[in-house]
Amino acid sequence: MSVLAFLDAPAGVAGHAVSALAQLVHPLFGATATAAVIIVFTALVRLALHPLARVQVRGERVRARLAPQLKELTRRHKGDPGRLREAQAELYRSEHASPLAGCLPSLLMCPVFAVLYRLFTLHTLSGHANALLASTLAGVPLGAHVLSALPGQLPVFLVLYALLAVVGFAAFRRARRTVDPAAPGAALLPYLSFGTVLFAAFVPLSAGLYLLTTTAWTVAERMLLRA
Repeated sequence: MSVLAFLDAPAGVAGHAVSALAQLVHPLFGATATAAVIIVFTALVRLALHPLARVQVRGERVRARLAPQLKELTRRHKGDPGRLREAQAELYRSEHASPLAGCLPSLLMCPVFAVLYRLFTLHTLSGHANALLASTLAGVPLGAHVLSALPGQLPVFLVLYALLAVVGFAAFRRARRTVDPAAPGAALLPYLSFGTVLFAAFVPLSAGLYLLTTTAWTVAERMLLRA
């Protein structure tokens, strides 16, 4: 039994929802209806999480303002980790902020990605053949991986990776301006923006579409909120 078997039930529910929506928009998108549904569904989830993104940006601004005080607390309680955690927690409470606020949108998107990945890797769904695996984008099955793609299918993957690289470059430029130079590994952190390109090479095309949509949304959202 797969370690991801616990996702089979939610993947079945998601499969019915995606199939129903794909049938609904098929007159507009034809064979690419399922791919369009993945993009729209991801965007709708991100839109629902937008209030948390605003909280995230406010939290980042608070942490930037508190950085000198946090640095001083670290110096003062360097030999007492327990006391340091208490002092940091008290500082955050006094500012009505949370050190975890910046992680919430990403953490909440993880289950969405996991279910989507499972949905397009299962050969059977709710006891029946998974018809979604036959759905295509420009003739390439959404369940296909680049490592097993036919030569004629490679351009679709290459376009996807090129778009991810463009989005990653935009995130890289923003990160170089916003990363605290004093943070551990600050010189390398901006380059993590290109990690989605590498990760996309190991997931199905459907998951790559999800990655492109959610990373593009993140970059655009950050630019808007920091304008």
